[in-house]
Amino acid sequence: MSLSIDQKKAVISEVTEAIASAQAGVLAEYRGLTVAQLTALRTEARNADVWIKVVKNNLAKIVIEGSDFECLKEHFVGPVIFSASDDPVAVAKVMSKFAKDNENLKITAGAMNGDLMDQAMIESLSKLPGRDELLAKLMGTMMAPAQKFVSTLNEVPGKFVRTLAAVAESKEAA
Repeated sequence: MSLSIDQKKAVISEVTEAIASAQAGVLAEYRGLTVAQLTALRTEARNADVWIKVVKNNLAKIVIEGSDFECLKEHFVGPVIFSASDDPVAVAKVMSKFAKDNENLKITAGAMNGDLMDQAMIESLSKLPGRDELLAKLMGTMMAPAQKFVSTLNEVPGKFVRTLAAVAESKEAA
């Protein structure tokens, strides 16, 4: 089904807006996936804050012109699904995990910060900890000295109270 000019403009503006802040994108061939499988992929992507859409190749080539994803231009061949996110690990994890579970989804290429990535690079990127996990580790590392300091400060009056209690018990016993 052919899109009207207004529909094409709407698709171009949606994709442009989606990839404006994205740091990484992945292309995958989805031939053979059922509607239920595509819906599951979209749900999983939405939960991970990953933008995902089937875009006509000609429109996608127009949109990525001059962006960090321009290196993907020759990979828009056949039925491909385009996914992008501001968290490179999230988009790689979603697409790699779904590709493992469904052999009909084949990752063809990816791009991060203007560099082309192959399937092996996307797979290795998916094994890295995500942004939220890294932030949690960083906060834990930053909080450790403060927690140790508080427990050390708390130990001084605690030790004093235990000493007074021991003296009181020894005087009672005597």
